[in-house]
Amino acid sequence: MIKPTLRLAGLLLLLAACGAQAAAQRVIALSPSLAEMAYAAGLGDNLVGVSANADYPPEAKNIEQVSSWQGLNLERIIALKPDLIMAWRGGNPQRPLSQLEHLGIKVEYFDPRNLDEIADDLDRLAPYSPQPALAEKAAADMRSGISALKTRYGDKPEKLIFLQFGQNPIFTASGTTLQSEVVTLCRGKNVFADSPVPWPQVNREQVLTRRPDMILISGDNREVENVKRFWSPQLDVPVITINADWFQRGTPRLLKAAEELCEKINGTTG
Repeated sequence: MIKPTLRLAGLLLLLAACGAQAAAQRVIALSPSLAEMAYAAGLGDNLVGVSANADYPPEAKNIEQVSSWQGLNLERIIALKPDLIMAWRGGNPQRPLSQLEHLGIKVEYFDPRNLDEIADDLDRLAPYSPQPALAEKAAADMRSGISALKTRYGDKPEKLIFLQFGQNPIFTASGTTLQSEVVTLCRGKNVFADSPVPWPQVNREQVLTRRPDMILISGDNREVENVKRFWSPQLDVPVITINADWFQRGTPRLLKAAEELCEKINGTTG
């Protein structure tokens, strides 16, 4: 006969096991950023589906693509039998995701608004990861890096920054975007931070009236001269560049973008 104490201990162990979050075995990431986050959290080997343009790390290119700007391939997603779908409300259509949830498939949404929330998202992924310590370390590294940048640049004089995306037409970013958040961290002030839409289209006159101290573009140095010629002679200010993938994706590499950008905005190299 099983003693009551042993029976109670067994019941407690069973309850603990049921309450614990099981690691996800089959994961789908519905944006390039989310695929990168999956790898950062130790879930790369469990990815069975990604979105078009998922290219980092390079291994992501070899995984079946189940979504694009045109929408989700619902049939393929169901056939892949995921136990976790990583989605973002800002870019994935809600109706098919709701259908997947009604089928009992777990959908987690990730829409970070700042660097701290990227770290929070890594912590959220840790229970799903077969390597939770990897996700937790990535989150801790993010927070440590953010803190270091705040300490180093927090007392620097503020500079007016125009974030330029494209040229014909010209788009920029409002203060609600991750990119503007990085500029603020580096003691820059986004001259279109007050825009009511996240990615406003602006014209030449609007930019000139805001008199930025610098223009920030995502790309490489080959584009600098083109941008300078475009604004000459009315706006003769430094044009600084940042790696597009680092700067435009809400992943741990955004911290690398911040570190490089802070040096460029503040004119330091060490």
